[in-house]
Amino acid sequence: MTFWQDKVVMITGASSGIGGALAIEVAKRGAKLGLVARRAEALAEIAEHIKAGGGRALILPADVRDADSLRQAAERLQSDLGPVDVLIANAGVGPTRDGSDLDAAEVSNVININVVGAANSVAAVIPEMVARGQGHLVAISSLAGYRGVPKSAAYCASKAAVSAFFESLRLDLEPKGIAVTIIHPGFIKTPLTAGREAQMPFLMELDDAVQKIVSAIEKHKKSYAFPWQLATIVRAGMIMPIWMYDRIARKNSFRE
Repeated sequence: MTFWQDKVVMITGASSGIGGALAIEVAKRGAKLGLVARRAEALAEIAEHIKAGGGRALILPADVRDADSLRQAAERLQSDLGPVDVLIANAGVGPTRDGSDLDAAEVSNVININVVGAANSVAAVIPEMVARGQGHLVAISSLAGYRGVPKSAAYCASKAAVSAFFESLRLDLEPKGIAVTIIHPGFIKTPLTAGREAQMPFLMELDDAVQKIVSAIEKHKKSYAFPWQLATIVRAGMIMPIWMYDRIARKNSFRE
């Protein structure tokens, strides 16, 4: 509990799913929240939930694709609640589409939200973290970032980019006192996975996933992949011969 006490935490994509649940959980543990997302009304519901439990939350409507609006959100958060101690770059989208029906505009949107949005989020808070010599950056990536999976070209590419981006940041920023944690979740019951026809292996309840993410952040893990069963399978796929991986992956399309 003491890890989060009085820390100022900025969470993007905080209006629902993993972001909203993380905000509520860390607020219970004593954090002061800056809630970032495009949907102000949805953010207000999360903020009311936090305040009803005795926590503090500031609504910061912004689009992660807009660097200026994110910087303004961070400045307002720092002005109202104090310097940002933890950034959780969670905002993301995950459409499914067969490669034969590739939509360039959709790919661009996924990259802009998932990758450029994460970069904009970091840029909004990093100058003050570096000046203070402390802070913690958290990226919500995905197991889908390890290798390409069917009907997920844009999503897999974006999550691979997020993981590599934050790994590079870790190398640069750790010596400056800034921790970096990259989270690689598997399938979690959120609006992002709702309505899919395929059976998702090791599908986790949102609350269980949030507990694992919070624990990884508290332990300053550099990288954390879960659930371990699926993470083990995915890691095995990284060292498989290409012909073997292709044969297995084509028969197991879970993101549709």
